[in-house]
Amino acid sequence: MRVDNWWAGPVATVLVLSSFIGYATWRAFEGDAYAWGAYLSPFYSPFFDVRWAHSFGLGFFTPAMLILPGPASFRFTCYYYRKAYYRAFAWDPPACAVGERAPHRYHGEARLLLFQNLHRFAMYVAVVFLVVLWKDAIDAIFRWSDGVHVGVGTLVMLLNVVLLSGYTFGCHSFRHLIGGSMNAYSTGIGALRYKLWKGVTVLNERHMAFAWMSLFSVALTDLYIRSVATGAITDLRLF
Repeated sequence: MRVDNWWAGPVATVLVLSSFIGYATWRAFEGDAYAWGAYLSPFYSPFFDVRWAHSFGLGFFTPAMLILPGPASFRFTCYYYRKAYYRAFAWDPPACAVGERAPHRYHGEARLLLFQNLHRFAMYVAVVFLVVLWKDAIDAIFRWSDGVHVGVGTLVMLLNVVLLSGYTFGCHSFRHLIGGSMNAYSTGIGALRYKLWKGVTVLNERHMAFAWMSLFSVALTDLYIRSVATGAITDLRLF
């Protein structure tokens, strides 16, 4: 019965997510131009030496192949992204008040999508990666041969990790970790956790925005560092 362009959202989601997956896959196999000076691409952080794999004849193997499954598992099982790609790719349902593609055949996370219930554990992994990326952003200021160095790339990496922090700490599972399983919020540790829970709720209310902004920032940070490393652009030093 809907006569508006309800399909625009799902189509945009398909295009954006497909483009990101395609770009990330290409960069994972490229295995080059992921670092310049103190800059390190988030696709290759933390950096692992994979020469051991090459010695076994796996010349195509790159550090990103060890790294990307970690943060990817967090996004793929994310409660918001589930809604987004269930609608966009499965069309079950494609939008509010729009008929299902296959009525009454959805079984939730009880069969094929059972692994979605591991989202909380994927959140722990994402927090570890977030700590590493904060270290990379700080290194992009202090780990230069000529001392302290702030360039456009530094700002790009800082913006990326701020957006990733907003996305990770606004996660529904993190919100439950902070404020869940409490019998009282009025005294002691309960009162402290309630204050923290309210702070996390501010991020949680903007979870969709952080989900998309951080997705773009990760790809753009990698693209910027690759462009500088290949000489396509010059990093502007601010001081």
